[in-house]
Amino acid sequence: MSMAQRERRALVVTMTAAGPDAPTLCGEWTVRDLTAHLIVRERRPDAAPGIMIKPLAGYLESVQAKAARRPFTELLEQVRTGPPWWSPMRPVDAVANLAEMFVHHEDVRRAEPGWEPRELAAGDQEQLWKTLRRMARMAYRKSPVTVVLATPQGERVIAHKTEGPEVVLTGAPSELLFHAFGRNEVRLDATGAEADVRAVHACDRSI
Repeated sequence: MSMAQRERRALVVTMTAAGPDAPTLCGEWTVRDLTAHLIVRERRPDAAPGIMIKPLAGYLESVQAKAARRPFTELLEQVRTGPPWWSPMRPVDAVANLAEMFVHHEDVRRAEPGWEPRELAAGDQEQLWKTLRRMARMAYRKSPVTVVLATPQGERVIAHKTEGPEVVLTGAPSELLFHAFGRNEVRLDATGAEADVRAVHACDRSI
């Protein structure tokens, strides 16, 4: 079983425990809204492009809102089973859905007070590091300062390069990846001028 599949199953367990009306870190979305997003992304190729293409966002929102009105148990089961056989995402699930499932799992976990980072196996952290390296430049492209991502083991990647000051974010790949996806509910060490660190945390890291 791939890490993406394991994260998917763990996400469903966490969503079930939280309940449909629990908050997430996805803006105003509840857990129910998040399940609808995941289902539309994998099962509605006519609407999913609205995630990235603004002129299609209105249609996406209407399809997603309709999906969210279905029974919560039905939504959870469709998230758990993943892309159907005909979905173009099914053959690439292990790669295309790794970050998606990990990040949204943490979106539900870390919306609750008292959260703590999970202890992940070294192999899982390595997979997240590889994912991070592929998308780091896209994530930090709007940073006003240079951004370097580093692990405690000494691995580093330059996420964004400028002629100005530098901020280094150090932490486990799981924490760095979560930050790269625009979340600040992370456990990271940051070096650099205080104003520059604030600017990195505040910059648009949408992908």
